[in-house]
Amino acid sequence: MCGHGTIGLMVTLTHMGRLSQGVCRIDTNCGPVEARLNANGSVTIRNVPSYRSSAAVPVNVPGIGRIHGDIAWGGNWFFLIGDHRQQLSFQRIEELTDYTWRVRQALEAQASPAPTGRQIDHIELFGPPTAPEADSKNFVLCPGKAYDRSPCGTGTSAKLACLYADGKLKPGEIWRRKASWAASLKAPSPWKTASCIPRSPATHT
Repeated sequence: MCGHGTIGLMVTLTHMGRLSQGVCRIDTNCGPVEARLNANGSVTIRNVPSYRSSAAVPVNVPGIGRIHGDIAWGGNWFFLIGDHRQQLSFQRIEELTDYTWRVRQALEAQASPAPTGRQIDHIELFGPPTAPEADSKNFVLCPGKAYDRSPCGTGTSAKLACLYADGKLKPGEIWRRKASWAASLKAPSPWKTASCIPRSPATHT
């Protein structure tokens, strides 16, 4: 599953005349995802159910020290870190990539897999926003040591699950996130039992 990839798919299919109005149901490796291109150019995505499997997991990272993060599923497996003491800015891409890559290598060395036995292949740093309209700012390291230029749809879904588990987000509450540059996601989130089903009208600017 990929949030910004789904946004691009919907816009492309519409441009090619291969998609009509209404909801498009997409078969992904992690389950069916619903998406709709809105009149204002945004795309509304109903993701797969997301959940947190472990909270405040300690990891000893060479060159960094002991950190803690949550393991959560949002269509990909994420290790989400809040106590990173890093400035999340576009000018620090190399430093942020190095930091998150060290974390991922430490997770693998310490045999910290996801509950399904799958590798945790996305590392997310989150922190306070610098834009007044946002609730959070993030940096995401993806597989292949590539960073995500978007706020990351699956990472946002995983973060919503953590916020809900901590009692910091209510059903239907709007939560906005920006990446380390201009792209943004807005996520009103319905909930289903212990997991959440994120629904994100997302517009990249």
